[in-house]
Amino acid sequence: MRTIILFCFVFVSLLSCKEVKKEKVAPEPEIVTTYYLIRHAEKDRSDSTNTNPALTEKGLERAKHWAHYFDSIPLNKIYSTDYQRTQQTAKYVAEKQKITVESYSPNAIITEDFKNNSKGQKVLIVGHSNTTPMLVNQLIGNGKFEDIPDDDNSRLYVVTLAKEKKCASVSNVEL
Repeated sequence: MRTIILFCFVFVSLLSCKEVKKEKVAPEPEIVTTYYLIRHAEKDRSDSTNTNPALTEKGLERAKHWAHYFDSIPLNKIYSTDYQRTQQTAKYVAEKQKITVESYSPNAIITEDFKNNSKGQKVLIVGHSNTTPMLVNQLIGNGKFEDIPDDDNSRLYVVTLAKEKKCASVSNVEL
């Protein structure tokens, strides 16, 4: 009887000590969201009373240059304020990428809903000398960037968000 009990005990022990194989679970791919923020191209300053001027010839050239710059960057969405100069700046990029430009209000765009809805996407936001750096600061959560000098229409801000990592860079993209 002892032999049977001992045999059962050893058998159960062996079963319970059996190595449990762990399934390898592939790590979740990191979701990266990239925001490209630019200021509108050169505007017509010939009439100081005009609060909604169009782009100059140089500005139209720059807007076309932005379209060429973004050729190799497949965008998911393009946002622009309602001003003529920002809409014109966004127009050529939107046409080449076959995306409709969505209007936004600088004081209301960067919300949790906006960030959730654009998660994993590449988004272009066209703004102004004061709103573009403000939006970058809101995306990265600090006041690192100051207003763009009035004569600078070549800055490109790239904000990359991945999990808790936030990275922003700025460069001048010349014609």
